[in-house]
Order: sequence, then structure tokens, then C-alpha cells
Amino acid sequence: MSLKTAFLSALRSFSRPAILLQTSKIHTGVCWRKAEDRKEMLASLPAKDEGTVGEKTVDIDTLINRKAKFFPDASTATQLFNGTPFNELPICNIRVSPNNTIISVTDHKGVLRLIRSCGIEGFKNTRKGTNIAAQATAVTISGKAVELGWKTVRVKVRGLGPGRMSAIKGLQMGGLNIVSITDNTPVSFNPPRPRKQRSL
Repeated sequence: MSLKTAFLSALRSFSRPAILLQTSKIHTGVCWRKAEDRKEMLASLPAKDEGTVGEKTVDIDTLINRKAKFFPDASTATQLFNGTPFNELPICNIRVSPNNTIISVTDHKGVLRLIRSCGIEGFKNTRKGTNIAAQATAVTISGKAVELGWKTVRVKVRGLGPGRMSAIKGLQMGGLNIVSITDNTPVSFNPPRPRKQRSL
């Protein structure tokens, strides 16, 4: 309750008409009202979501203590996932750039079976580089992979861009079971000489 409404309700409780006639002279500043309105608006807003609500977190320290098989070793290649050895699982390659995201699915030999990009999906110009476009593309290609009979895949991510995590989430949303995620981003330890500084 604001200060003005509290004061007016106190004045109305008196029965003298002389006091009630003077209530029209009471006013609050515009700045005061703006500050109160802003506080009410901020209080009504939902809490800021950092994108981690509902995430499945894994505590690596407890896994190591339990001797869980979390990291690959020599026997990982022959380990069975849904009845298929790890080295015979299909591979989902995600090529991420700041302007586009290209997702392709190959069999274990590397033969290309499916390919989809944000541009093919219908996103144009700068929208191709967004994380929403990457997620929509991943959902579409995972649905096609499930139609081919693939439920469990390996994922290889290459490049830097906004669609890295969104594409992996989209594959999961589309019904694929992701066994491993490998980052194949090339890192140059002797990069080319940078451009000369722009003169203004």
C-alpha cells in the first residue's frame, strides 16, 4: 500500500467534512510513483533462468570414488551400448560456426547417411547462427535418424559458435541416446599473423 492511499484512508475515517475537502491538495511526486511502479513490476517478474533448471548434473568426484566407468579406456571400443559395440555406433557430427550449424549423421565407417543445416531448415541470414536454429535442426535430424533405426549415437562437435550445446540438447529432445561427446575443434598453436589494425 502506498503512502498516499494510507493517508487518504486515514483522512476518510474522520467524519469532519472540512478535512475531506482538503484531500484534493495531497499529491505525490511523479518520481516517487515511478519508483513504486518499477518495484512492483520487478517483484512480479519471474526469477531469472540461467538455462540450468532441470539439468541433469553429474558429480565426477563421486563417480571416481565409486569406480564408475566415466572415462574411456582400452576396453571402451568393445563395450556394448544397447547391444552394439561402441566402435560400431553411428556418429553424429556437429559443425558449428558463428553463422551456421551443420549436422550430419554417418555410420561407423564414416559413410554419410543424413545431413541437415540451419539454412536447409528454413532459417535465413543472421538467424542461422542462433542457438534456436541449431536446436530445431538437431531435433529434425534426430527424428530422421530414429526412423532409420538408430537410437544410440556418438557425438563429435567441431567449431565454436552459439549452437554447440543447443544442438546436443536438440538431439536428446529428438529421441537419441547420446553415449559420448567428443570435441574435435582444431586448435592452432601457431596461428596466422593477425590483420593490421583498422585505421579510423
